[in-house]
Amino acid sequence: MIQIKRTYDPPARSDGRRFLVERLWPRGVKKEALAMDGWAKEVAPSTELRKWFGHRPERWEEFRRRYRAELDANPDAWTPLLEDARRGTLTLLYSARDEAHNGALVLRDYLSERLKSGSRAKKR
Repeated sequence: MIQIKRTYDPPARSDGRRFLVERLWPRGVKKEALAMDGWAKEVAPSTELRKWFGHRPERWEEFRRRYRAELDANPDAWTPLLEDARRGTLTLLYSARDEAHNGALVLRDYLSERLKSGSRAKKR
């Protein structure tokens, strides 16, 4: 199972393995307080895409399309997360205020599709 959670929410036993999936460290959060298994910043949207989106809901569908294209081009970044999800619960941590329009949602859906289909990243 793959779930998402804000970095500002307390960790729970049900979280399983926890990975921060942001390029920038969340404001006001101490590293020891996050209780994470890793920081997968290479899987986050590119800086250029993140700045273009700016959490503007009217750009959401295009952001999703562009971010998925970035993920397609970089399977080495997300394959370890997919493998963790195959072994148990995976929680993707994000810091955006907007819970309905953020990169972790896109990544969760992207990984979930691959988990259901049983697909693996193609070796380059």
